[in-house]
Amino acid sequence: MKKRAVVALGHRALGTTLPEQMAAVKQTSKILADLISEGYQIAITHSNAPQVGMIHAAMNEFGKNHADYTAAPMSVCSAMSQGYIGYDLQSGIREELLDRGIVKTVSTVLTQVIVDPYDEAFYTPTKVIGRYLSGEEATFEKQKGNYVVEEPGKGFRRVVSSPNPVKIVEIEAIRTLLDADQVVIAGGGGGIPVLEQKHHLKGAGAIIEKDLTAGKMAEDLNADLLIILTGDEKVQINLGQPNEELLGEISASEAKQYMEDGQFGTYTMLPKFKAAVSFIEKGEGRKAIITSFDKLKEAISGKTGTVIY
Repeated sequence: MKKRAVVALGHRALGTTLPEQMAAVKQTSKILADLISEGYQIAITHSNAPQVGMIHAAMNEFGKNHADYTAAPMSVCSAMSQGYIGYDLQSGIREELLDRGIVKTVSTVLTQVIVDPYDEAFYTPTKVIGRYLSGEEATFEKQKGNYVVEEPGKGFRRVVSSPNPVKIVEIEAIRTLLDADQVVIAGGGGGIPVLEQKHHLKGAGAIIEKDLTAGKMAEDLNADLLIILTGDEKVQINLGQPNEELLGEISASEAKQYMEDGQFGTYTMLPKFKAAVSFIEKGEGRKAIITSFDKLKEAISGKTGTVIY
């Protein structure tokens, strides 16, 4: 049987602006095609932080200037970002595979992820999105029931909750595509956060950490490998101290100890390690790789990267 991997792309693999994204996707597609050429079945998820912020700001501006339109909820903005990032990714990967003589369908699955309405994150929104706002714009956001924080000297920023993923609604569709040896892009931006109300799924004003959704997806798909691509070849600990260290191969128990020691930032490395440890502990023979997207080939062969087993 082919090995199965879930790959989480950070924002550096996608760029920030539309032109940057198109250029970045060309390089990212080559790296993903290398993995497919090695015989892996892959499911891909990705960041959407710059993109969803841009969409949210644009939709808000449109709503303010056109009385007949309302601002788009965060769940709708997340869905939009999944669509246009997935469009670029699936086109780029398909083209690269065909250039190598590999014929595979590449599909984007618009993915909803159920979250717990009583998740503590809903009581303390902390994830910053979008551009800086003026005082007047911040007041407008508050009137809509949204949260904002002030950054002295810079302005105000919208903040949203970041709850944990509980269940991936479209997981069976994702599994079916992988079982057919196709390439699937799913759970972009951590998925569209939804609250389950009997048979109805209600969009939640939140953003799920994409690495946690990637780990959940890897668990549900019984993957062999979880790959989290970042801007760094290896993870560092004890930053700026005499005992600063690059992590190579470590056990899940060592990773848990580093988390307990506060080595990782809340919205940077911590979700990656949480996802990796949870994935590894729920199955036999699994491992996770955290590395930069341009070093993936070397990391797969054991030459670099932070590898958790």
